[in-house]
Amino acid sequence: MTENNDFAESTPFDWKKYLFMGIGILLFMIVYYAPPAPDAIDPMGAHFVLSPQAKGALAIFLLAGTWWVFEVLPIGVTSIAIGVLQALFLVRPAKEAFKDFMDPSVMFIYASLMIGFVFTKTGLTKRLAYKMLIIVGEKTSMIYLGCFVVTAALTHVMAHTAVAATIYPLLLSIYGLYGEGDKPTKFGKGLFIGMAYIAGAGSIITLLGAARGAVALGFYNDIMAEGIKAGTAMDVTFLTLSYYMAPIGWLMVFLLWGFFMIVLKPEKKEIVGLRQRAIQLNSQLGSLSRKEIMALVIVFSCISVIVLKNFLPFLKPFDKTAIILISTLLFYITGIMDIEDLQAVPWNTILLFGGAMSIGFCLWDTGAAKWLAVNWLALFQKAPGFIFILSIGFFVLVMTNFIMNVAAIAISLPVALVIAPYLHVAPEVIFFVSLVAAGMPFLLLVGAAPNAIAYDSRQFTAGEFFMYGIPASILLMVVIALFVWLIWPMMGMPVYTP
Repeated sequence: MTENNDFAESTPFDWKKYLFMGIGILLFMIVYYAPPAPDAIDPMGAHFVLSPQAKGALAIFLLAGTWWVFEVLPIGVTSIAIGVLQALFLVRPAKEAFKDFMDPSVMFIYASLMIGFVFTKTGLTKRLAYKMLIIVGEKTSMIYLGCFVVTAALTHVMAHTAVAATIYPLLLSIYGLYGEGDKPTKFGKGLFIGMAYIAGAGSIITLLGAARGAVALGFYNDIMAEGIKAGTAMDVTFLTLSYYMAPIGWLMVFLLWGFFMIVLKPEKKEIVGLRQRAIQLNSQLGSLSRKEIMALVIVFSCISVIVLKNFLPFLKPFDKTAIILISTLLFYITGIMDIEDLQAVPWNTILLFGGAMSIGFCLWDTGAAKWLAVNWLALFQKAPGFIFILSIGFFVLVMTNFIMNVAAIAISLPVALVIAPYLHVAPEVIFFVSLVAAGMPFLLLVGAAPNAIAYDSRQFTAGEFFMYGIPASILLMVVIALFVWLIWPMMGMPVYTP
C-alpha cells in the first residue's frame, strides 16, 4: 500500500521539459556535425572562416538558448553545461571555458547582490519603500511609475547592475504590501520585469550606467580617429553622448510604463489604505540604526569612487570590481553580515552570468561571432542607408540577448563602420544606434544582470520574460527608427554623408 501511495504521489512525467531538452540537443548536433560553412566576406574582401571550434560555439549557443528560454534545467545548471560542452567537444580548453565563471563582471554582479542583501537585512529597503509609497500614493499605476523613474534616475550615476540589486529588495517590500503573499500576479510581473527593462533604458543615458558605453566609445574613437581630427566625424564626449541619449532613454522609460500598464495591468487599481499603512510602518522603524548608517557609508563610498574614476585620472588604474568588492569585505568586517548570509548567496543567478560570460567569450574567441556579424551586415551592404542602420540595431539587439553587450558592440561596430561610407551613412548614427540596442536586451535573462536579478523574485518564468520581450523589442526598434529618421537629425546629429 505504501509503495502504491509513493508511486501515486511521485512527480508526473514532464514531457515538455524533455521535449525542449531534446530540441536543444538536436540543434547542437545538427550544427556541430554540419559540413563546413562558406566563409564570410566583408566589403574589403577579407575572409572569415567558420572553424570547427566556431561551429561548436554556435552549437552550444543554440543549445543553451533553448534550455534557458524553456527552463528545462535550472538556469544556473544550464550555464554549467556551457562550460562542460566546451571542454568535452574541444571547443575551448577547460581552463578557458571555466575561468569565465569568475570573470570580474560576474564578481561585480555578486558584490551588487550583496549590497541589495545588506539593504534588506539592515532595514534600509523597508525605509526606502515606505518613503516612496508615501510619495506615490495608493494607485498601482503610480507605484509602477515611481519605481521605474527612481530606477532610471539611479542608472545615470551608477551601474545598472548595482541599481537593480539595490532596487530589487525595495520592490519586494512594496510587493509584500500588495496583499497576495508570494503568489505571482500581473502587478508582480510588471513590477520586476519592468525594473529590469527600465534599468537598461536608463543605463544608456550616461557613460556611468554600464561599461558598454565606454567600450563602444573607445571603438568609435579608434576607428574614426582620422575623421575626428579632420572634422568629418563627431567627437563624442560625455555630455554629447548624454545629449543624444537622454531623449530616447527617457522616452523608452515612459513608453515601457505604458506598455506594462497595458500588457500587465495590475489586478487592483489601487491598494486602499496603503499610504496610511506606509506612514504607520515607517514611523515604527524609528531613527536610523548604527548598522543602517554603516551600510550607507560603505555603499556610497564605494559607488562614489567608481563614479569618480571617470573624472579623476589617478583613480583610473583601479578596477571597479575590486572597488565594489571592498563593500562586501567591509560588511563582514563590521559585522553587518555573517557566515549565514554567505550561505544564502543566490548561486543560480551568479552561475547564470558565469555561463553567459563563458559562451560570450567562446563566440568571440573562436571567431563565430565575427562570422555571424559579417554575414548579417553583408546582406544589407546594398540596401538603402536607413534600412542598413536599422539592420545594425536589430543585429546588436539580438546578439546582446545572448552574449555580453560589450561583445555585441565589439563584433558589429567595426564591420558596420567599414560598410557605412559605401552607403553614405554617417558613423555617428551607427555608434548611437548600436549603443541604444545593446542597452536593452528584453528577451533573455542572460542579456543583462538586472534581468536575472528580477527573475529571482519568482514572479515570472524565463519563457514569460521572453514572450513579453518580443513586443517590447519591437517597440524599441520602432523608437530607434523614429530617432534615426526624425528626432536625431532635428537635434543636429548627422545621419547621412554626401
